[in-house]
Amino acid sequence: MNLPKRFNFLTRRQSLRLMVGATAGLVVHSCAQSTETNETDSSPSEVISASIGITSWIGNTPLHIAQEKGFFEEQGLRLDAKVFSTILDAFPAFEAGHLDGLNPVTTEAVLLASRGVDYRIVLVCDTSVGADGILARNSVASISDFKGREIAVQKGGVGHFFVLQVLQDVGLNNNDISIIDVPPDVAAVSYQSGEVEIAYTFSPYMEEANAAQKDGRIIYTSAEKPNAIADLYIFKTAFVEAQPKATEAFVRGILKGLDFLAQNLEEGLAIASKELGVTPSELEAQLKGLRLPDLQTNLAMLSDSDSDLYLLKGMEDLADFLKSNNEIQEAPDLSQVLEPRFVESVDASS
Repeated sequence: MNLPKRFNFLTRRQSLRLMVGATAGLVVHSCAQSTETNETDSSPSEVISASIGITSWIGNTPLHIAQEKGFFEEQGLRLDAKVFSTILDAFPAFEAGHLDGLNPVTTEAVLLASRGVDYRIVLVCDTSVGADGILARNSVASISDFKGREIAVQKGGVGHFFVLQVLQDVGLNNNDISIIDVPPDVAAVSYQSGEVEIAYTFSPYMEEANAAQKDGRIIYTSAEKPNAIADLYIFKTAFVEAQPKATEAFVRGILKGLDFLAQNLEEGLAIASKELGVTPSELEAQLKGLRLPDLQTNLAMLSDSDSDLYLLKGMEDLADFLKSNNEIQEAPDLSQVLEPRFVESVDASS
């Protein structure tokens, strides 16, 4: 299937089967945990280097702003953001120590933990409040009507688990559907062309396919399940313990980038849109399907166990869900993965 050029926008949610090609060259990149001196801890005058694996995802808008405006360097951090076509492609480099940090969704973070990878979640990047969705032709009356039908969604990707959770709400499961295993951009094109009745995808593919295919609609979005999909910033535990100042510098840089976006919307969109390969107006529209958590929201998600936003409970439920669907053998111990001390430090100094 030939894709229109506009569908070549790569995001963190695709799990394409290109693991070998995407990771073959990564061994030449060493884990950038060195400093300008040989000391583990350093004074603010010293610059610490760190590497993080990301994708061309709109949730990284504050990161791109922070890079462009020098917010990380102000805090003593030289950040090398390596762009991958998918976060799953970055797994081998992260597990092997060639990356200090990663930008996974919650499902990917649970998968990493199930593989014994020791990491800490230091910041929540975004939560999806409408950016992910399911398209269905008018012949499909409701979610319950999915039973016995084919759904275009990539197996093992975040959309697969999202679809399974939506099905569970109406008493269906994986055995009640047939999956056409394609990435979200292809799923959108297949729906748009009339080849499939139901497809999972996300912005901007969702809106484009919905506008082009008049015989159908967006039947369900993450706005109806706002805690289902969150993107995270995680760092190896060894790096967090060895370089706490660099980790805090990262957190401060992202939050400063978010503040800049709020106060200088036009310039912030212009900066990030260049990195993401979209226009500023497209980026602004797509960001409406996300919530970019500020400092107080991150505090609730990472440190307030009484909050409805607290991340751990949802991740533990997700781990049980993945186990029940035979995606992982055992639910991992997630009790230590949240690391709120850096957002707490920022809060204490503000």
